[in-house]
Amino acid sequence: MNAPHKEVTKAACVLKQEQNGVATLTLNRPKQFNAISAQMLDELDAALTELAADNDVRVVVIAGSGTAFSGGHDLKEMMANRTQEFIGDLFAHCSRVMMQIQAMPQPVIARVHGIATAAGCQMVAACDMAVASTEARFATSGINFGLFCATPGVPVSRNVSRKRAFEMLFTGEFIDASTALAWGLVNRVVPPNRLDEEIALLCKTIIEKPPTVCAAGKKLFYEQIESRLTNAYRIASVAITDNMLGEDAAEGVGAFIEKRSPKWRKR
Repeated sequence: MNAPHKEVTKAACVLKQEQNGVATLTLNRPKQFNAISAQMLDELDAALTELAADNDVRVVVIAGSGTAFSGGHDLKEMMANRTQEFIGDLFAHCSRVMMQIQAMPQPVIARVHGIATAAGCQMVAACDMAVASTEARFATSGINFGLFCATPGVPVSRNVSRKRAFEMLFTGEFIDASTALAWGLVNRVVPPNRLDEEIALLCKTIIEKPPTVCAAGKKLFYEQIESRLTNAYRIASVAITDNMLGEDAAEGVGAFIEKRSPKWRKR
């Protein structure tokens, strides 16, 4: 008689929590330093897609469990599936997830409490903002293992200057949180015991702003920053004209003139 089939359930690689307009996605492979596996990318993709359509969520925070934010791609998984199909699909999917962070209407904040290396550093750079603990460290360390951090270099080189990005990519050396702040990779650096408090304050500030304006502003920000100067001004002029003639500006400016608190509509 055959033994009954036992279905194996994989542990969730991404945990989701929502509270007071803030959704937190926690990378949940602590024993693997939150290495980014194919399963984690699938779960991140699904979670980000769901949150992007949720009008009650105003800010998204990406965090890591255990001691690391993320140590990058799961090298053991890649070596066990070293085919053009698997590796090509993995990096293409990772790139889509990173662009998804930028495309969603809510601001996305990286909560960096430990190391963020390779694709982990890529995720920090891909987020709209980042708050780091003084204990956080950053590196695009693939070069040390014969693997140039090509895809991490895309958002990193759009956050820090060319020469600093080149240095990170070609030395693979770690930079500390204060250096990451000075170079523009993160927005704020605080002691570990103040990390959640600082993120909560940043989220609260954003949540107080009009949702539709934040969503339109984020879309415009990335569109203009990738454009040449003349075109950037053109699309910005159209955006601010539409904004000024819309409901949010009427309410916000009206509230300012009338010395009252504005009542923002939902996205």
